[in-house]
Formats: sequence, C-alpha cells, structure tokens
Amino acid sequence: MQSSKKIIIIGAGFAGLRLSQDLENTNYEVLLLDKNNYHQFQPLMYQVATARLEPASISFPLRKVFQYSKNVRIRIADVLSIDTNKQIVNTSIADFEYDYLVIAFGCTTNYFGNKTIEKFAFPMKSVPEAIQLRNRILQTFEDILIANPEQIESLMNFVIVGGGPTGVELAGALAEMKKNVLPKDYPDKDFSKLTIYLLEGSEFVLSPMSDDARKMSRIYLEQLGVVVKTNTIVTNYDGDNVILQSGEIIKAKNVIWAAGITGNILEGLPMETITRGNRIIVDRFNAVEKLKNVYAIGDIAYMTTPKYPNGHPQVASVAIEQAKVLAKNFKYNLIGKLPKEYEYHDKGAMATIGKRKAVVDLPKFSFHGRLAWFTWMFIHLMLILSVKNKLSIFVNWMFSYFSNDSTLRVMIKSVDKKPLNL
Repeated sequence: MQSSKKIIIIGAGFAGLRLSQDLENTNYEVLLLDKNNYHQFQPLMYQVATARLEPASISFPLRKVFQYSKNVRIRIADVLSIDTNKQIVNTSIADFEYDYLVIAFGCTTNYFGNKTIEKFAFPMKSVPEAIQLRNRILQTFEDILIANPEQIESLMNFVIVGGGPTGVELAGALAEMKKNVLPKDYPDKDFSKLTIYLLEGSEFVLSPMSDDARKMSRIYLEQLGVVVKTNTIVTNYDGDNVILQSGEIIKAKNVIWAAGITGNILEGLPMETITRGNRIIVDRFNAVEKLKNVYAIGDIAYMTTPKYPNGHPQVASVAIEQAKVLAKNFKYNLIGKLPKEYEYHDKGAMATIGKRKAVVDLPKFSFHGRLAWFTWMFIHLMLILSVKNKLSIFVNWMFSYFSNDSTLRVMIKSVDKKPLNL
C-alpha cells in the first residue's frame, strides 16, 4: 500500500489556514507550521489597538480548529530555512521532510529601509504588536495628565503613516475615542488639542478604491477632526519629530506605521524566484517558478495574469481563493485529474471610518454611510471563525454602538521574573 504524500504548509494566516481546512480528511499528511499557536484576524487588529476588542476575540487556537482532524498536524516553530533539493524544512524544533511545500507566511511591515523609523514607529501586523500599541496609547493619555508644557504638544499628536484601510480605520477609531471616551475618562483634562494626523504619500486615501470611496472617506475623516495630508512623504522619525519631505516637522511621541508591507525572506529560496516587495514568483497554479513541488499562496505570492499584470492585491479574499484552488488541485492530483488555473474574481473592497461611516465598493457599484457600515460589520462577522468569537465581537460592537464606549481600556504589561532568593 502506498504511503500518503506529505504536504507542509508554512504559515497559518488566511491562506495557510484555509488550505489546511480544505485538505482535512484527504489522503495527504498535512503539517501546518506557524510561530504562533493561533490564527489572527488582521482586519480587526486596529480595534484591539484602540481597546474596542479583546485580543482573544480575533485570535483562534489552531489546535481547536483541527481538534477532530485525522490528517492535519500542527507544530509551533520558527522556520529557519528550506532545502528544495532534499525537500526538507529546517525549523527551530526539528527538520521535516515534505513531498509538497506550500509557503503561506504572508508579509511584514515595510519601513522602506529606514532603520530609524523602524526603531521608533509602532507597527500593527500582529496581536502582540496591537497589544503593545494599545498599552502605548492608553499610557500616553496618563502621561498627558502629568506632562509639563514642553512635552504636551508631542504627546497630544498621534501620527498615522499610510492611507490604506488600516490607516484610515485606525485614524477613525482614535478620533472617535477622542470625541466619546476621553472627556468621560479624563474629566479633569482638556483633550480638545489632541490631533490625529493621517499622512499618505499618494494623491488619495484608499487609493485602490473608487473615486466615490476616496472622496467620502476623506470627508468622513475630516468630519471626525482627523488632519489628512496626501502627497506627503515621511523621510524620517527620531522618536520626537516626524520629518516630511516638504521640510515640515510634526512633533509626536506616537507614530503608527501603516505605510506598506514586504514579504518575509525565507532562506533557501533562489534569488531568481523573488521579485519586488520580496514576493515569490508563481505561475497560474501557484507553483514557484523553477522549483519542483514548491508552492506559494496569499500575500507572499506574485502571480501575473492578463487581468492583473502587476500581481494580485494583497488582501484576504485573494489568499482565501488561492488556497481553495490549490486545495482542489491537490485533490485532483490524487485522482489523476488536470489542475485548474487560478483567476481572481474581485468581490469588492470596503473600509469603515467610524460609527455609521463606511465605504463599500462592489464590482458594479459603490455606496457609503449607514448601509455601508452595517455591510462592513456583517461581512467581517461572517469571516470570524468561531460562533463564540462572533458573539463576543457582536456584543462588544452593540455595547459600543449604544454607549459610545467600551470597557476594555486596560494596560497589560509584561513583567520580568524576579530571581529566587535562595
């Protein structure tokens, strides 16, 4: 009897998790590798950072997802390198052999080579980073109470760099916190001078979306008091001063970097398989060019098609669809059926700016306002994995909707173990 083929999937993001789920109870041995023991729902990360949701609401334990799986196994490890000749994945816990390898570990924050910005700005690509940012935001409000006049301006300025969905949604959430929460939490302090800047290098915020979405999102942000600066490039940040290409300087202790992403580098991949943004070049079947039995899906994959000559957008819907098609192709392989090429069918895009303020682009029309806001909430709730998490998020959203408040503003800081006194 022929032994089952082994598939190793690196990364439990949208692509890796979906592929693992679709390969459950097939005649493949599936090993899912990730450095965390949970899947994180990135679209709602900004709500953790602004104390609207608990981290557990957007995190799903991998072993819970695959509790009843007969063929999917999980290992928590750092992937160190791959050997595509010997078909081995080297990790921090062991070396694993594979018949097929799928790289799905996504991307990380892109600082465009600026080490100073990387050192001082706050990223928001993971749950620990979102918790770190939440602690920083809440601590800043406490610091403002006792700050001397020279420190106030830089503490009162929050600068968000990047006008994509993450930047826009975070700016809106901070603006609503300023309006609805701070006057109640700090009645003895005037926070009216707290300023939220949203800086975007291109001409528009939400530049990939429709003209209507761009226009309305800016209107909504400015209605909330956000200072929106487009065609604005940040050249440096030293922890105190944001230096713009125009020469303008914004004093700020808090800079949140949402200006772009770049692929994680995996040692062992030939340089000719890597293209701009550190993405891995794949064909229409998500197979990595010039490598045997190696695939890449999700944000890390760079596939050119007639519809998308510059690669697909790095969004969850692409990652999920690529995983579905690759899973089907693995199943086709078991029965000797020809694989199917991948083609992305754009379902649209959306972003929320605040309460009853959102923009939605569908393939044939766009809309905004209250209906768009409810649509955004419904779609995101449906994408959440577990019923328990759906209910938790829904209850938090409803409480926030009716009270303009949340009960989650707690700072959870790490502690150092004290040495034993022997």
